[in-house]
Amino acid sequence: MSTAASTPPNGFWAQAAGDPQRTVLIAPDGEEWSAGRLHASVNQLVHGLRAAGLERGDSFAVVLPNGVEFITAFLAASQAGFYLVPVNHHLVGPEIAWIVADSGAKVLIAHERFAEAASRAADEAGLPAGHRYAIGDIGGFRPYAQLLDGQPESVPDDRTLGWVMNYTSGTTGRPRGIRRPLPGKLPEETYLGGFLAIFGIRAFDDNVHLVCSPLYHTAVLQFAGAALHIGHPLVLMEKWTPEEMLRVIDAHRCTHTHMVPTQFHRLLALPDEVKERYDVSSMRHAIHGAAPCPDHVKRAMIEWWGHSVEEYYAASEGGGAFATAEDWLKKPGTVGKAWPISELAIFDDDGIRLPAGQLGTVYMKMSTGGFSYHKDEGKTKKNRIGDFFTVGDLGYLDEDGYLFLRDRKIDMIISGGVNIYPAEIESALLTHPAVADAAAFGIPHDEWGEQVKAVVEPAPGHEPGEALAADILDHCAQQLAGYKRPKSVDFVEVLPRDPNGKLYKRRLRDPYWEGRTRVV
Repeated sequence: MSTAASTPPNGFWAQAAGDPQRTVLIAPDGEEWSAGRLHASVNQLVHGLRAAGLERGDSFAVVLPNGVEFITAFLAASQAGFYLVPVNHHLVGPEIAWIVADSGAKVLIAHERFAEAASRAADEAGLPAGHRYAIGDIGGFRPYAQLLDGQPESVPDDRTLGWVMNYTSGTTGRPRGIRRPLPGKLPEETYLGGFLAIFGIRAFDDNVHLVCSPLYHTAVLQFAGAALHIGHPLVLMEKWTPEEMLRVIDAHRCTHTHMVPTQFHRLLALPDEVKERYDVSSMRHAIHGAAPCPDHVKRAMIEWWGHSVEEYYAASEGGGAFATAEDWLKKPGTVGKAWPISELAIFDDDGIRLPAGQLGTVYMKMSTGGFSYHKDEGKTKKNRIGDFFTVGDLGYLDEDGYLFLRDRKIDMIISGGVNIYPAEIESALLTHPAVADAAAFGIPHDEWGEQVKAVVEPAPGHEPGEALAADILDHCAQQLAGYKRPKSVDFVEVLPRDPNGKLYKRRLRDPYWEGRTRVV
């Protein structure tokens, strides 16, 4: 891969015009895409979507795996004033239909791999037959190529910056779209890669960004898009496995990526001879978020990958904190200090701002502008204090402004009036060699209100059963105070996580509360 000038033109489009032969993307199958080729496809898609009736401010949805088409859709929305609505392809038809209908998407682009859910969603959302397009073959959908065929590769007129409208999973009820007002500017008038400067990642500088998680995830697409706009080639993985990630890093000399702690845990479980087979010394920034990372996992990754292991805390709505490896080693457990464009605060349940060291609800605000939940003014106003908003996490700020988290309020276990934080229990469980993954949560108890339940995914070669459960409970007794210890262990083949590592804890917890009311 060639390196362009140290001061890049602002944005992918200017770079493509200035150096169209430069490789900017490597698809999951290894195919290399030049800037000029990708730019032409993006322009054709803009023209095709406009021909389908989309105007500035309109939305279109995609149900796609990681691939060139996803990046093309992102760039098309970004220069035509559209809202791109990425849909989690693990959702079922009615869930996708809700997002398509709620977002007002005028076009749906789906991959044939998700044909059943996409077809049902399009029917339930009432999307006209002429506004459904498929990569591959889906009955009732037009071929995706028809959106591009016959359309000019020329730069479209009336270019204006568009956004991504992600839908939050939410803790209860329907997911809601996070909608930011369009600025009405040319794409080049906003420095679209500036976000990565928060993490010390600079333009060009021989950087190569690895996309190793699904692009429908807010952070994954934001990192990938920002990297592309500041001149970093993208290497896309479609299906993540630990050894394949090491191979890709080695083969393409990848320098930065977005990860989740589950990936760390599975990388560390590889045999030493596999780890030693690949050179990962090119990595400068292995930035992780989305879920708590147990201390022993973080330390092991730093020992292996060095100070490239960095952490952030943020929400799809905006705001956040960042911790370098040095920060974390100095203050183990922190998720960092506020971004330069963000502010953090801790409030109690009465809306009173708390001083350093006191536990409360974490609130954030951004200096770059606000957001609203699409078609949900009530949720937009809820959980706000002035310009600050919260997603319900508990934590505290120390005297130096470093943030420490203590789980989400909804996940906190209250047993006998004592607050218990599942992340601490899960961290202890994961130090047992027979535990591949673990979750802890509260289940009903007539006397104490809640008691601690552990659900464990056994590591390969370990048989679930009473003997293993007893051994795990004994292990916890050596690491946790009595009131924190799980009182029982259940086993599942695989914990329900999305590919970004986020645990669907409600799926595990809700069956135990059937017919009971849980107070949070």
